[in-house]
Amino acid sequence: MLLMWIAEVADEPLALDPGDRRVEWETNTWSLRAADEDRRSLSAAEVVAAFEQTAAAIRARIRELGFSGVATFYVWHDAQAGQLRCSTSSVPPDALPFSSTYVTSADLGPVVEAFLADSKPGVVAWSDLDDTESHLELTVMEPEITPLRVWASSVGGPH
Repeated sequence: MLLMWIAEVADEPLALDPGDRRVEWETNTWSLRAADEDRRSLSAAEVVAAFEQTAAAIRARIRELGFSGVATFYVWHDAQAGQLRCSTSSVPPDALPFSSTYVTSADLGPVVEAFLADSKPGVVAWSDLDDTESHLELTVMEPEITPLRVWASSVGGPH
């Protein structure tokens, strides 16, 4: 099912409006889950290939629309929600609409591998949670920010 849902993203409504990022986000952002069977049976390479095909299809749609601006299709693993998420935005990869620190990568494999390896998607074990007071002390002394890994593919721009 996951591969089918990834392919369907290419045919969903697409909004490219540099003046209204909220419309782009609401129209173009998709959350994808995987059943346990998909997590066991799919390889990261298969999922990566499906996203690459979707990016190519979105690129072709954007060209057909005559949109000549910058556009980026991007994918990330939302570990808290246990989902792969993807979106398209009329911004370059270094200006994606994330409120937290992120790093773009040309390699989608590690993002997909982390998603497929998540044995309890959307669940955070108590043992993985820090004591709030200790965490605050660490943050004050030595902030530790792990950037979100995001795969980005250019799907717009000059043709």
